[in-house]
Amino acid sequence: MYDIIIVGAGCAGLTAALYARRAEKSVLVIEKDTFGGQVTFSPKVENYPGIKQMSGNEFADMLVDQVLEQGADIEPGTVAGISVEADGTKTVVTDTGDSYRAKAVILATGARHRMLGVEGEAELVGHGISFCAVCDGAFYKGAEVAVIGGGNSALQEAMQLSDGCKKVTLVQNLDDFTGEARLLEALKGRSNVEFITGTVVSGFISEGGELRALRLTKEADKSESILPVTGAFVAIGLVPDNKAFENVAPLDKWGYISTDESCVLPENGLFAAGDCRSKAIRQLTTAAADGSVAALAACRYIDGLAE
Repeated sequence: MYDIIIVGAGCAGLTAALYARRAEKSVLVIEKDTFGGQVTFSPKVENYPGIKQMSGNEFADMLVDQVLEQGADIEPGTVAGISVEADGTKTVVTDTGDSYRAKAVILATGARHRMLGVEGEAELVGHGISFCAVCDGAFYKGAEVAVIGGGNSALQEAMQLSDGCKKVTLVQNLDDFTGEARLLEALKGRSNVEFITGTVVSGFISEGGELRALRLTKEADKSESILPVTGAFVAIGLVPDNKAFENVAPLDKWGYISTDESCVLPENGLFAAGDCRSKAIRQLTTAAADGSVAALAACRYIDGLAE
């Protein structure tokens, strides 16, 4: 039996593993997809304290190596469910039937960016398609870019990008924007921001593996147009993947795990960290903060069992 099982090997999960091992707890990390999480899609990271520049893959590789050197076990797998026994022991079961037992479990499953589902989109992620103006906006200074979406996230992305980009075009599939009126009005006051409504992105035009334009289709008459851009920021929401844990973790109406900055869940010995939990800011730094908070809380819980 492990002291702590961590579900998810993104920044939050791996940071939790690092802190738990430093506290001499036995740790297993289970990851279903990409070790390092969403950051691996970022070609450059320049907003992590102490590191001037690195790629997302470099960051992920360094963090995985650090955790392995500290002695944590890492296994690929999809967690299908968690049960809690009468004595408080947690059993984590994967979709292949493997099961692992632990005194505490940290859920760090993250949240994936909702994608458009347009052909060629996945190949251009990190090569013109991005999901985060805070992370990648500086790389498009002086360029013409598009923001796809019409809610608060899209409007906020456009606002930030308009500070440094030559031109920002908001592309919304509905006839109106659904974000806050004050944000929309502020954007309308900026000369380098344009708006296209009732229109969907139906294709991508690339050259040498890099984005060069969007193919747009007007919903009303299906007429097509080309929007030249070198960057497209997709802001149509995030998708958490917490359904498998609803028996042990409270979920809000969007499917995020409901917990505060303590990262502690109502069920003793369960914790949540990173983008999978309800929170206002989702960045590498906040994921790392959550990971350390959750790990230390889990260690305190385990140490209390020994008293």
